[in-house]
Amino acid sequence: MTDTTAADRPIRVLLVDDQVLVRAGLRALVDAEPGMTVVGEAGDGDAAVDATRRERPDVVLMDIRMPGADGLDATRRISADPDLDHVHVVVLTTFEEDAYVFEAIRGGAAGFLVKDTEPAELLRAVRTVHAGESLLSPGATRSLVAAYATHAKPSSLTPALDVLTEREREVMQHVALGLTNAEIAERLFISPMTTKTHVSRAMIKLGARDRAQLVVFAYETGLVTPGWQP
Repeated sequence: MTDTTAADRPIRVLLVDDQVLVRAGLRALVDAEPGMTVVGEAGDGDAAVDATRRERPDVVLMDIRMPGADGLDATRRISADPDLDHVHVVVLTTFEEDAYVFEAIRGGAAGFLVKDTEPAELLRAVRTVHAGESLLSPGATRSLVAAYATHAKPSSLTPALDVLTEREREVMQHVALGLTNAEIAERLFISPMTTKTHVSRAMIKLGARDRAQLVVFAYETGLVTPGWQP
């Protein structure tokens, strides 16, 4: 008998929301989707961190606003745990223009969705972040990050960009526009594989958890400013 490979296993999803009915709806949606399974639920931030450490999900759908320890705190703690570096957090919010969303992305979230997102879009989002692809809703995420990065104080963890090559900086600028590797490759006349290599090297050099943090770093360091175009 052959072992089941990682590619054959369903995407493991953890649901975090203080409303039982919301979790029930998300569970029904996710469990009905081929290739996905809900491995646990939590109603607050502390329980979310405990469940993530216990269940080791691939994706956490994390409500931001909860009583007690909120989703922002939980996202930071999950992202800071080296044993959970495979976990992708997607924050759920009622309002697209939510200051907490920017802080969640800065704290390690892979992206965000508004709670009235269509079911098909939510499922696509789970697959997208699990595959390590580009940001969810790139236009909205860019607008959000640009709006708050220009007013927020830079984090003490924001890295210096002098460790990057000129090409890596150029690729990072295009990542901040929400472009995929294929789109960046087309613009810069390089191969998608070369683009992927530059993105990976930039993430390693800057200590970025994912592409979302590259976007935050690009705005916080001034590499990209609101309205910038190549």
